[in-house]
Amino acid sequence: MRKRAKLICYLVVLLLFSACTTSKSTVSNNVNLSHYEYASIINNDTYHIPAELMEYEIQLFDAVENSRLKLVSDARIFELSTDQQKKLLLVKYGVNVRQEETVVTVNFIDYETGRPVASCRGAYSSLGIAGAGYDIKEAIKRVAKQISVTFSK
Repeated sequence: MRKRAKLICYLVVLLLFSACTTSKSTVSNNVNLSHYEYASIINNDTYHIPAELMEYEIQLFDAVENSRLKLVSDARIFELSTDQQKKLLLVKYGVNVRQEETVVTVNFIDYETGRPVASCRGAYSSLGIAGAGYDIKEAIKRVAKQISVTFSK
């Protein structure tokens, strides 16, 4: 009976922690997202996933590509016309892995003004049970869903 009570207590704690792990999107009130057609993921020393996490970077690119936005290489932005550049969003991302929660944040910034217009957050926690790799993969799935909803086709 005592073991059963402990097990129930652990399950309740696990449910509480996973309930606190939220995925969400924040969009500026003064921006019409349907105006944007292109996205360029910033891939430099500041916004770069270490080589051992490259598979997750691929999933991040896929998440943006699965929205209605067309991906443009950051090296080819200057080949876009002025009108196309007005419809361009720069994409910056971050991954924060902690034992209690893994969070992937993808920020969308207006190319012309440098103003952040949307931020999508995907969070997941297995409380260290499943491992960091699994938590990152699940957090990316959640941020992908947020991106898809925010920039629906």
